[in-house]
Amino acid sequence: MHLFRTKSIETITADAGTGDDPGSGQDGGVGRLRKTLSARHLIGFGIGVVIGTGIFTLTGVQARDTAGPAVVLSFAVAGVVALLAALCYSELASSVPTAGSAYTYAYATTGELLAWVIGWDLFLEFALGAAVVARGWSAYLGNLLDLPSSLFGEGAAVDVGALAVVLVLTAVAVLGVKESARVTSVLVVVKVAVCVFVIVTGVWFVKGANLTPFVPPGRPAEGGQGLDQPLLQWLAGLEPATFGVGGVLTAAAVVFFAYTGFEAVANLSEETKKPSRDIPLGLLGTLGLATALYIGVAFVVVGMVTYTDIDAGAPIADAFDQVGLGWASALISIAAVAGLTSVILVDLITVSRIGFAMGRDGLLPPVVARLSPRTGTPVRMTLLFAGLVLVMVLLFPLAELANLVSIGTLFAFVLVSAAVPVLRRTRPDLNRPFRVPFSPVVPVLSVLACLYLMANLSLETWVRFLAWLALGLVVYAAYGYRHSRLGLAERSGKG
Repeated sequence: MHLFRTKSIETITADAGTGDDPGSGQDGGVGRLRKTLSARHLIGFGIGVVIGTGIFTLTGVQARDTAGPAVVLSFAVAGVVALLAALCYSELASSVPTAGSAYTYAYATTGELLAWVIGWDLFLEFALGAAVVARGWSAYLGNLLDLPSSLFGEGAAVDVGALAVVLVLTAVAVLGVKESARVTSVLVVVKVAVCVFVIVTGVWFVKGANLTPFVPPGRPAEGGQGLDQPLLQWLAGLEPATFGVGGVLTAAAVVFFAYTGFEAVANLSEETKKPSRDIPLGLLGTLGLATALYIGVAFVVVGMVTYTDIDAGAPIADAFDQVGLGWASALISIAAVAGLTSVILVDLITVSRIGFAMGRDGLLPPVVARLSPRTGTPVRMTLLFAGLVLVMVLLFPLAELANLVSIGTLFAFVLVSAAVPVLRRTRPDLNRPFRVPFSPVVPVLSVLACLYLMANLSLETWVRFLAWLALGLVVYAAYGYRHSRLGLAERSGKG
């Protein structure tokens, strides 16, 4: 039963430091994060990491190969699922404002083993998220400056552009969270402005013929056998197919990647001055704006260009090229480069905070998670995960990266959603500034919706995901279980 020992809410809040005395409690020898963020900063980080993550990189691939014009519906379905999860995040993050988000919530509800699993899963989500966006960033930069495809973009054997942007943004991330917030705010203004421009300008070039049929009839998939087929298709014994309703749902599972990252706002709750008020605003405001812009941009892109002719690497810029608006294409590429830059930066910041929380609990070496006294950031953890991101950039193509991020995020959302009714039952006295409406119905719907989208991902993605989790269990058995602060306290008490 030691595998399922839980960390009390009181210990979690004491570790984070609360109220006017952020130095109260224990910190596990790693130091404490500085409370410097406001609602404005949180919304900037949220929009910075979400908007553009998938719309600039995945729309083309999924419209061309899986859903056709109905990729618009795929974004809508994924947005609804994300909203359900965001409601659950809002309750937990405003009640327990701490670094680690889903990892910490799992520690308080389902115990140490599942907390480790979700923390390990979040490493995969954010490290791969930064990697896939770095690949997209490089493709847009190559398109903008007409750089050699052998060095920039999806076709590059060694993507020099992706490697360079990760290295530069790692340096920014270690300087401090407030400094990173300033950089993100500038990039966000550019990104949102151009997304609005794409919708307002592009709608004049939408042709009904490009949207017909809106849901292309299902057809046998090329390949789609073995590990390439979705888990649900394999379980049901169906023939591999693309497009149709099945294609829309499969694409929804992949473009869910576009919504990943909004939980970064919850990960910053320990560094927020008034988390009970600002965290729900940051989460729900970010997601509402992102969903509206995603649906609008996706509709314009598939309306401007026949879905079979959409460019997979830089779909939005290429769509404007095809209708003769080359000057707009250049503007969009500039915005994509700026927007994707903010995504990578926030991903690096977020994953380092998760590692920080796990180091504070002793599940990772505290020396790696320790904060820099000068910058107040977990510099060593940031550098460690930047190295992991660089490895991912070199090893995996964009589509496979996106699938792994989607399954990792959906798994985290399953546990967060389940934690809401569990914590309601085990700690009914807990102050909840924000409460999920219609609980436990909404959390249960969130769990089921996330599991359904997970089932629409390929067997190959599942195999890789399970292999990553198995590796995590080995690391936990070799180090985390024996060095856990809770475990050490238990053994000390018995001794």
